[in-house]
Amino acid sequence: MRPFGKQPVTWLICGFLPLLWCCRNDKTVADEPSFYQDVAFGQEYHEAYPMEGNDVRAVLPDRDGNVWAATAKGVFRKMKGSRTWEQVMDNENNGTSFALAQDSTGTIWLGNWNGLYQYKNGAVTKANNPIGPISAMCAKGGIVYAIGPNGFWKGDTNGFTLQKAVIARSVRDVITDGKDGLWIASDVGLYHWTPSRLEHTYKTDALIAAYTKGLAYNHNGKLWIGGLGGVTIQNNGKKESELRTADGIPSTYVTAVRLAPDSSMWVGTQNGVVRFRKDGSRSLLFSRRWLIDDQVNDIAFDNEGTAWIATPQGVSAIKKREMTLASKSAFFYDVLMKRHIRAPWIAGQAHLRIPGDTTSWEPEDDDNDGEYTGNYLAMESFRYAATKDPVARENAKKAFGFLKILQEVTGTDGFFARTIIPATWTRMHDGNRTYTERERADELVKEPRFKPVETRWHLSNDKKWLWKGDTSSDEMCGHMFGYYYYYTLAANAEEKKVIAAHVGRIVDYLMHHNLNFADVDGKATRWSVWSPDQLNRDPEWLPDRNQNSMEMLAFLKLAHFMTGNARYQNEYLRLIEKEHYLDNMKEVTKQNLAWLIYFDVVLQAYLYPILIHCEQDPERLKFYKNHLEEWFTKRKGDHNPLINFIYNECLGKKAELKNSVDFLTDTPLDLVDWPIDHRKREDIQIVRTPVMEDEQVSELQPASIRLTVRWDKNPWTLAGGNPEVEREPVFWLLPYWMGRYLGMISK
Repeated sequence: MRPFGKQPVTWLICGFLPLLWCCRNDKTVADEPSFYQDVAFGQEYHEAYPMEGNDVRAVLPDRDGNVWAATAKGVFRKMKGSRTWEQVMDNENNGTSFALAQDSTGTIWLGNWNGLYQYKNGAVTKANNPIGPISAMCAKGGIVYAIGPNGFWKGDTNGFTLQKAVIARSVRDVITDGKDGLWIASDVGLYHWTPSRLEHTYKTDALIAAYTKGLAYNHNGKLWIGGLGGVTIQNNGKKESELRTADGIPSTYVTAVRLAPDSSMWVGTQNGVVRFRKDGSRSLLFSRRWLIDDQVNDIAFDNEGTAWIATPQGVSAIKKREMTLASKSAFFYDVLMKRHIRAPWIAGQAHLRIPGDTTSWEPEDDDNDGEYTGNYLAMESFRYAATKDPVARENAKKAFGFLKILQEVTGTDGFFARTIIPATWTRMHDGNRTYTERERADELVKEPRFKPVETRWHLSNDKKWLWKGDTSSDEMCGHMFGYYYYYTLAANAEEKKVIAAHVGRIVDYLMHHNLNFADVDGKATRWSVWSPDQLNRDPEWLPDRNQNSMEMLAFLKLAHFMTGNARYQNEYLRLIEKEHYLDNMKEVTKQNLAWLIYFDVVLQAYLYPILIHCEQDPERLKFYKNHLEEWFTKRKGDHNPLINFIYNECLGKKAELKNSVDFLTDTPLDLVDWPIDHRKREDIQIVRTPVMEDEQVSELQPASIRLTVRWDKNPWTLAGGNPEVEREPVFWLLPYWMGRYLGMISK
């Protein structure tokens, strides 16, 4: 599904611009683009206008850009450019309001609990005759139609007359038919009213169900009728087709239907709003990222194309701004520098003291600060390689400096910390603790490899930092990934010597401790075990044997590549020839499903560039390339741009560009980790694939309605999120700059 609101992606393909077309190495794939010309697209974003639980039943943007809201506590107005709602009615007449309309003279009509009111020239007056409550209204020219449980009136600023038509009292929506009649939705079906005739439809050969809630014509004059069960589409009064949950509507309860200025049809439901476009594609907006509440009561569009959505918690505005990938990159980079780089140059997430409010941000530690700063290091290295911007190179140097400090701060010969925080901080994750013998026994039964780490945070010798131990294998992989690209793309000759010495020091430490990463207690950390004594001879390490063998081969190969020291190559060959690490690695693509977690997929991706670019032996190089091909076949369906571009960079290919660019364009600007729960939706199924241990969605969702990602997150995840966290945008910037560097995305 293409994201809503975007212009068709501009692809330069063979036949139009031959010089920019690169065919895949194995065969020509005419329908697979290999170059993306960066053009402007409409980037959607959400602005929330809360009303403190004041149920908004209808919303109306007027011709002057002001927004009106009919609510359980009366009518409110928000002036153009303001974020503040002001009450319109006086206290005597204020009360529950249901409907809003504006006629051709500019008069605003208010359907309230006690009648019909008009707002004109700053004054509110009550219309004669209509008896409240007025629950549905529409205007055609200067004529207004007002309907409620007590009757149906037609009139204008000069007065109203009661119509004789006998219709249901449960009217939910009313629109003009473009001529002299009305379509009226009710709980007992659909009415077509004209001054001379009344027709009533409720049977299932004409409607999905008699409960009808929303009405709108689409771009080619077909009537969409939303209600219980979905949307019935009528053409010339006859049912032509239906849209149900199987067609992408997330809830059986459709509450509103409106035609957007771009000719898409917006269908509001109890679980968000889905948009159907003329080309047959669709997209969904739900969760607090996009809506202040998933219950959609009404939808209206202003003159600029902004959608205003009424919900029980306030009004949401879905706006668009014109962006290119380059300008989006600049936007994310600005956010990164403002809120996600903390001393001494750590790229990490931000904590939000007020959930969802980025103005309340503060820095915080994370177990994977080292890994994700390694991603940032790689990103700045690709940015430098693509642009030669000296700032990118300087920032890469600072990021490497932090990763180097992680080793130096421990006071060891090669062990490095997960992260560091100033010694003055009192708030951190996983504070030091003690375990009772009973707790140790309990943990050991649950996880025989459990290591009870009581002192996780250590004070540095200079008293400046607290550093966190028990460093994991994912940290090591992320570091090495960043070191490789910094060394090959951005570092100068002197810096390369420093990088090589640093990597050599870490690998020497591993070799000194039988290829395990020993913490300050002299014992391997919980996850950083690469010794054949465990991987090949301890059955509890069987789940990690294949991947960890791959990891250690990459660490040794990188150390030899950078330093030229033969001892790393000798150990590399020993593990292959004596301990069968290459045979172990071969089984990575055949992982038992009980042991597959998505994070491992990304750790594997980090290693391929090292193994492929640093290997000189033709047979082993062929093995690594074939291994990547087999591995990538299983990962194509994830549409992960980082994986896609790593694959392309390693093998000189141009694959999966469209899926990568779709992710880059559809990723929201909002980086808050809003809770997203696909379980409430009726248009998807819950499955246990690709990760058997997790509940996942049956169809990969677009970036706009996934959890805000780091690449350790399974893109098929069903539910999760923490609004106290804003993710750092490196997850987007890294694949973008890889695409730029590879020449697959234009400037």
